[in-house]
Amino acid sequence: MNKLTAPKFKLSAKLTDEQLEFFDDYGFIIFKNFINRETVDLFLDTLKRIEQKWLEEGVEKINGIPLKFGKDELGNKTIQRLCFLSQHSPVLKEFLQDSRLPYLLDLVKPFEGRIGEDEKDGLVLNNYIRTSNSAFSQMGWHTDSPRDLFLGQRIMPMLNVGIHLDDCPYENGGLRILPGTHKQGIIRLLFGKKYFIDHTPDPKEVGFDIEAGDLTVHDGRLWHRVQQSPYFGEKSRRRVMYIPVVTGKYIPKNKDSKTPFYHRLASTIQN
Repeated sequence: MNKLTAPKFKLSAKLTDEQLEFFDDYGFIIFKNFINRETVDLFLDTLKRIEQKWLEEGVEKINGIPLKFGKDELGNKTIQRLCFLSQHSPVLKEFLQDSRLPYLLDLVKPFEGRIGEDEKDGLVLNNYIRTSNSAFSQMGWHTDSPRDLFLGQRIMPMLNVGIHLDDCPYENGGLRILPGTHKQGIIRLLFGKKYFIDHTPDPKEVGFDIEAGDLTVHDGRLWHRVQQSPYFGEKSRRRVMYIPVVTGKYIPKNKDSKTPFYHRLASTIQN
């Protein structure tokens, strides 16, 4: 495995030619210090209150998307994957209006992109932690493209935009990608690896040193996984909020939406 020292880009205005070329070549890009530590703390406090409310109310799905539950070191029930968060928080809804986020839509041109606040799984929190009772400490190799096929449409460009809420040096696990695979053919995209089952490190994969407040963007067609932390407990925690940037037909979800097949499938094979 390799640690990649990615360029320390900033996102404050229209994307530069260098940034667009980097993303086109590798299928990902990192913007440092997108939000400050004070905002990170605000988001963490907001997320904690939403989690506690949903636990008290016994919520299991939001808009047809299952929540992922686990237990902390003390055996207390926790939610390790939450979705459509901006629909349940004015703070997070306001964040999606950040004037810098629309600049990212240039990364899916010539397609017309949009922030999918009420599409896919909306604004998601992935709360990775390694404990004896954790249901979510890693994620196997996958791309995000098959979701389009399950919805009966052709594969369209999309972005996963991650707002990182914890420091995660390379040695603590975290995101691993295969640069350039967003340009692979359909056969490699669908059958290049065993979706979610395969956790095997790839000789060509790269990982990163991530700090709380960083923003990462990767093409949904890129092969990626989440490496399990070598540590246990709080030291292993890695919280990331993901915003989907989507193209193609507008397919919103609501409280009457059915659970997509790919979520039922993934729940049976993910660790």
